[in-house]
Amino acid sequence: MGIARNSATAESDLLIVQEAARLITHGSDAAGAIHGILHLLSQLLGLNRGRVLLPDHDGQTLAIRYAYGLTAEERARGRYVIGEGVTGRVFDTGQMALIQDIDDEPTYLRRAVDRATLPNETVSFIAVPIIWEDKPVGVLAVHRLRKRERAFQSDIGLLQVIATLIGQVLRIEDMVAERTADLVSKNQFLRNQLESLGARYGILGQSPALHEAVQYALQVATTDTTVLLLGESGTGKERFARMQHMAGKRAGGPFVSINCAAIPANLIESELFGHEKGAFTGAGATKQGRIELASGGTLFLDEIGDLDLELQAKLLRVLEYKVIQRVGGTRDIPVDVRIVSATHKDLQQAVQEGRFRLDLYYRLNVFPIRLPALRARQGDVAILAQYFLDSANQEFGQEKIFGAGAVESLDRYAWPGNIRQLENVIKRAVLMSGGHAITRDMVDTILAHELSAATALQDSATASQPRVVQPLVDQLRPYAKVREDEMGDIVQALRQQQGNKTRAAISLGLTPRQFRYRMQKLGIAE
Repeated sequence: MGIARNSATAESDLLIVQEAARLITHGSDAAGAIHGILHLLSQLLGLNRGRVLLPDHDGQTLAIRYAYGLTAEERARGRYVIGEGVTGRVFDTGQMALIQDIDDEPTYLRRAVDRATLPNETVSFIAVPIIWEDKPVGVLAVHRLRKRERAFQSDIGLLQVIATLIGQVLRIEDMVAERTADLVSKNQFLRNQLESLGARYGILGQSPALHEAVQYALQVATTDTTVLLLGESGTGKERFARMQHMAGKRAGGPFVSINCAAIPANLIESELFGHEKGAFTGAGATKQGRIELASGGTLFLDEIGDLDLELQAKLLRVLEYKVIQRVGGTRDIPVDVRIVSATHKDLQQAVQEGRFRLDLYYRLNVFPIRLPALRARQGDVAILAQYFLDSANQEFGQEKIFGAGAVESLDRYAWPGNIRQLENVIKRAVLMSGGHAITRDMVDTILAHELSAATALQDSATASQPRVVQPLVDQLRPYAKVREDEMGDIVQALRQQQGNKTRAAISLGLTPRQFRYRMQKLGIAE
């Protein structure tokens, strides 16, 4: 009799495995295949209320992703910190758990399914880890009645096989999502290359804000009009200056760039105007300055707002008379140069405070072009991210792609450092990523660190200037008392980010630590 029972059990298990394999092979998606498998376990074996729990985006909590026989409310309640309760322990240790009587087990939390909804007899609970590459990636769990002829060991063995199949489904789903995200990102990038006005000059993006700035720049590129590029640091001012040069009649001449803030005050005059032999100690030979070298082409003066008043007067003379005098020289040297300048500072305020000459301001501000911040360029983050990923792969000899949700996380960030900061984040992600895909969780972690570092810099600046607080970036909230009216924003951010506290914090301009502190103070449940 025992042999016959064992034979029947083996046959039924084989049929279930075969049907599960068929669902995986012919199913249209992971959700349908896993739901069908859980349905089989319930209907044919009495392994009821089957559920598959996977780590949430924060990496610290397990949530019910797929289930059969659970209500929507029960699924929503089924969340466990890793290591918590039976389910959390199975994921944490990678070891299966058999609870023969849930009423006698203190670690069984009864969180998802209320005891009153279960049969009024002894109910057991089985949970097995879903393993991929020797690491737990989820948990498969079911209820069953203890008083059944079928042995527990048979159920455990079958569930372990089913968990392996589900692991394959999840891995395939991840690979498809990664490939889809990669193709979407690359298609956006290629479409931008074909359609964007600025793409041929290395200015990537299709947002209306960028399109308007590019149009203005191209309108004036064919003239010798003096252009002033305005905008935050890292918005691509030098690329716009190069576009002015390449799209104009001076494209065959030199493009010379100098950052007025990067050169010490005692050297910048020589850099700009050159010097004669013996003009000062160390001047062993005559040297041409940047203005003279740019003759016949374009001179880009970045951070023009940092130029001191004496040099501003000399630059004004260049604009008015098209001549220079080298340091230590007495003769005028004619120059034919178009000047494009740039600043992230408010030059009008600098004029009012006596730090910038009004006459020079008017000569530079003939055609101002304001470059949009990255956070104002809707849709451009994805295009730029793919470009920087391709560049970083080439630089570091990698073949990384963006995983599902990674680009969306990048797109939600406020980017106080603009394009330069985005490029640095992508490079860091390529170097840190251990797998083929840059995951959303990795991106969220890097962005949380970026936000924390910027907040620390802001706090430092505030401490050193106690009377006048000048935030480094508008997107960061300073530390402040928690207000009751913040509760709605926090709850809404959590809902929009599906409970992911890191991304919710980023969306509100808070560090994760600030966000959790506010949740605690306002009594918002984890």
